[in-house]
Amino acid sequence: MSSPSLLPAGVAADKAALVKFLEDGCKPEAKWRIGTEHEKFAYTRDDHRPIAYDGPNGIAALLEGLQAFGWAPVSEAGRVIALTKGQASISLEPGGQVELSGAPLDNLHQTCDEVHTHLREVKSVASRIGIGLIGLGFHPEASRDDINWMPKGRYRIMRAYMPRKGKLGIDMMIRTCTVQVNLDFSSEADMVRKFRVGLALQPIAVALFANSPFSEGRPNGYLSYRSRVWTDTDPDRCGMLPFVFDGAMGFERYVDYALDVPMYFVYRDGTYHDASGQSFRDFLKGRLPALPGELPTFSDWNDHLTTIFPEVRLKRYLEMRGADGGPWRRLCALPALWAGLCYDSTALDAAWDLVKNWSVEAQARLRDEVPRDGFGASIAGHSVLDLAREVVAIAEGGLARRNRQDPETGNNEVLFLAPLREIVERGRTPADELLDLYNGAWQHSLGPLYRDFSY
Repeated sequence: MSSPSLLPAGVAADKAALVKFLEDGCKPEAKWRIGTEHEKFAYTRDDHRPIAYDGPNGIAALLEGLQAFGWAPVSEAGRVIALTKGQASISLEPGGQVELSGAPLDNLHQTCDEVHTHLREVKSVASRIGIGLIGLGFHPEASRDDINWMPKGRYRIMRAYMPRKGKLGIDMMIRTCTVQVNLDFSSEADMVRKFRVGLALQPIAVALFANSPFSEGRPNGYLSYRSRVWTDTDPDRCGMLPFVFDGAMGFERYVDYALDVPMYFVYRDGTYHDASGQSFRDFLKGRLPALPGELPTFSDWNDHLTTIFPEVRLKRYLEMRGADGGPWRRLCALPALWAGLCYDSTALDAAWDLVKNWSVEAQARLRDEVPRDGFGASIAGHSVLDLAREVVAIAEGGLARRNRQDPETGNNEVLFLAPLREIVERGRTPADELLDLYNGAWQHSLGPLYRDFSY
């Protein structure tokens, strides 16, 4: 929720400066905001194929059409690769997934209005150029070879590096979509508490939002294949981060972790310099092989933090990253879940009480089991379904006590949790219900998926 224009100027001289960079994210509760990001797949309406960058129904045409709604273009090497409006942006993931990075907003009513406005604008342009948009965690039909890569320099570097670290990193880049929420903290202690709760409960969110049971046209054996993909992407920069539960956890401990994550690139004067596998610690000493003699800026540090992919990520705010992309109502439910848990002290205490005795080993097992088993997985003698019911109830209480009301209707934010309440009452993940349709009314065809679940 910090734009590049708000980053400190100058050289990041040493580790202490990097720690202070994170510390400066602390905000009083009155200034806490909610930033929601979500991705969706774009496809051609006639044959459901992924769209290319160029052409009359390509990504470039979509971005051009959206400029009529006041979005300003951002170019790289002469090609539009993003749009901005105020503190929000529309950007492209490597395989052409369209992402809204929402503005930091005061409440969920504003967040849901932002999502609704964005989808209305995108659908307006998409229908004119013959494409559709759908929210799922993993592309249901396209193979790697079917996906068209977007013309962004950082993706070229990542594409070359990913296969060295895991079998599914390329799939993560081009065939997955997520929805995530960015949340503030007031102090180091508040950050640690939210980080621990968020990390422990991330598998519960995976189950609640599981929405990727198909790949290459058939069931893949998982409920959240997107979540499975992250387990074989890059062990250096992904996962559950056991050190977060150590007594030494704080801004400095996270900086030490981030400094040990190999770099991808350095962006200088419009060019991405390949620094894949190199050390930010060397960069601090002016010894980076990619740019010998140069020292990092705070923008370089911020870029490096964006290339780290744990289940919860720390920048100058916390990112909750476990959920599959999904339909409109669940795009609002994800920030509602985490704001309800983290933006009310009573709810945060209750959530911590729920997880505080879970060992890091048990958490790791749960993280591995949930993508396949969903609500059927368990930890410490409790099923994920029972835990999901309790977590949703805690979040409802947190939002009720926040009591941020819509000035037009008088409703508070609890209403945005309704999709999750329905899911836990049925006891079936969204992916289970997609599989029921596939094996029933859809007669083992995914054609109806686009008809029934596109935006």
